[in-house]
Amino acid sequence: MYVTYIESTPERVWQALTDADLTAQYWGHGNVSDWRAGSPWEHRRVDGSGIADVAGTVLESVPPRRLAMTFDGPDADPPNGPSRVTFDIEPYHEIVRLTVTHENLADEEALEAVSAGWPAVFANLKSLLETGHVLPRAPWEMHAERRAARMARNDRPSGAGGLSRTGRVTRRAAGQRPAGRAGGRWRACAGQVATAVTA
Repeated sequence: MYVTYIESTPERVWQALTDADLTAQYWGHGNVSDWRAGSPWEHRRVDGSGIADVAGTVLESVPPRRLAMTFDGPDADPPNGPSRVTFDIEPYHEIVRLTVTHENLADEEALEAVSAGWPAVFANLKSLLETGHVLPRAPWEMHAERRAARMARNDRPSGAGGLSRTGRVTRRAAGQRPAGRAGGRWRACAGQVATAVTA
């Protein structure tokens, strides 16, 4: 679970999570979907390749308060089912508490990746919404080797699952993959919880 507090409105935070142009600014990938429960979504590179490094299915969509989706590599088939990401957006006067919970991770490597990734994404998102621009350096560049290795696994055309480059739904994203099974928070093998709070 990762938490941050942002001077913003729930509607602006929701838009920042679901608008492909905005996610491209602070996340380095465009999140592409119609954001309805049951729809596929993809986390596409912004280099014009159309490659999705993450893909899944929208599980819950309650604008502007809650968004849940499966979250794995486009060809991943984890033994305990897909991981699940849930964003909870809670207003409090002129600020918003944004919480992401990432559950049912496949292994220690996935835990390490999200432990470096979510704080970096949230820092850039917070900066964009509060100042109008992202941080002067992408925070994930501090972990560039790990990120490059994970992305290299996906350096092939889309189409194995999720949305194709033309936006058509392929088989796995259309519901052919089994639903996630209960596992511990963060990873299925040990049930650990990793927590970080940023201001």
